[in-house]
Amino acid sequence: MAGSIRRHWKRWLIAGVATVAVLCTAGPYVYINYVEDKPPAALSLDDPPGSDSSASSSGSGDVEGAWRVGSGSQAGYRVDEVLFGQNVTAVGRTEKVTGELEIEGNRAVNGSFTVDLASVKSDSDQRDGQFRGRVMNTERYPEATFELTEPVDFGSAPAVGEQVSAKASGELTVHGETNSVSFELDAQRTADGFRVNGSIPVTFADYGIEAPNFGGIAVEDEGNIEFLLAFDRA
Repeated sequence: MAGSIRRHWKRWLIAGVATVAVLCTAGPYVYINYVEDKPPAALSLDDPPGSDSSASSSGSGDVEGAWRVGSGSQAGYRVDEVLFGQNVTAVGRTEKVTGELEIEGNRAVNGSFTVDLASVKSDSDQRDGQFRGRVMNTERYPEATFELTEPVDFGSAPAVGEQVSAKASGELTVHGETNSVSFELDAQRTADGFRVNGSIPVTFADYGIEAPNFGGIAVEDEGNIEFLLAFDRA
């Protein structure tokens, strides 16, 4: 009798452990793939606000001079995470972006933009708390900045609604560390200005940032800073 009870107890214990294991594996999978919202698409120049199809398409308007980052601008991060064994993409953004650009001919000869990191938000308050605290320490390093070190040659001024691409080189400062970076960017004319879109690859260790790894969450060692900047006349 006692042996039979022990055998039943062992089977119940094994079944219980197996059930917990399945729930621990299946729970995050179901949540991530069927409950959690998909991450927002990458910032792009598609259908930019303020474009005017009735405006002249000659692109003959003068773009030389001083410009500043205006409303409709966004910047933030995109990074891959492993959440309880499931691959997810984390995205955080803010509209608190400032900056300026100086254009001579078809070249951007000077320019910079600054992102208020303390205002960056994702879809998770817990992630945002970690981002502002142990990851980025925004109390000490509240901003990220990029500054051109070489002119960006767009070749020609595009017509309204059209896009041109170019390579940008400059210095990126994050977490108190500055590194030289190069990346592709796209620019598009609008009826009253232009927009610039790009993504800067970032290796966290280069900026003294330790990739978070805690509580079932592991973050990749690299990510991207995304931006979509709308420029108005200064």
